[in-house]
Amino acid sequence: MAGTLQAQHILSRVRNILQDNTAVRWTDGEMFDYLSDAQREIANLRPDATATHSNVQLTTGTEQTIPTDGLRLIKVVRNMSGTATDATGARSIRVVTEDSLNSTEPSWHNPTVTGDAAHGTEVKHYIFDNEDPRKFYVYPGVAGNAYVEIVYSKNPTSLGAATDVIQVDDIYANALINFALYRAYLKDSEYAGNQQRAGSHYQLFTQSIARGGITANAVQPNQGVMNG
Repeated sequence: MAGTLQAQHILSRVRNILQDNTAVRWTDGEMFDYLSDAQREIANLRPDATATHSNVQLTTGTEQTIPTDGLRLIKVVRNMSGTATDATGARSIRVVTEDSLNSTEPSWHNPTVTGDAAHGTEVKHYIFDNEDPRKFYVYPGVAGNAYVEIVYSKNPTSLGAATDVIQVDDIYANALINFALYRAYLKDSEYAGNQQRAGSHYQLFTQSIARGGITANAVQPNQGVMNG
């Protein structure tokens, strides 16, 4: 989910720690780059940090792709009556393994298949491959207008102005600060102690992201996979 803090809120705290409030050593451009990289790193490690719900129209067939601003699928929730925010929800959709479908319905990708696997406008199951996180497959395949609600992780866009809103939840403010400090001290790593400071702040960053034991591998559809 998106945050409410502006970039200047994080940058002012970082500059206070660095004692560089007038941007003598680290330019605003550098700082915006550090924060942009921090957002992307958080989204990679914690996809739920940029999770968003969206009603999407499926394409014909079984293979589907999340919206272009997406980083990875988190889950497919249910069938919908359309893409509008007030669309009506319908049958829930469960994740299953590819092996289970291939063993019971080996022709389920074929658009002319008949029976339970016949392509239509209502989805019962979906398949997700963690090695190709922007794609998923639906069963039965789609033949006509079909809509589903999905949850996916958005890829944060670059920050470039003090009033730009941070695109990860406010709870990650300290993680953003520590990542920016890590990058700032790394720039001056030739000076005594800065290499160690950089390492310490990166460790604090990773510790805050991994708190609770949730990482990218834990926030992915196959955690609740069904075998049939």
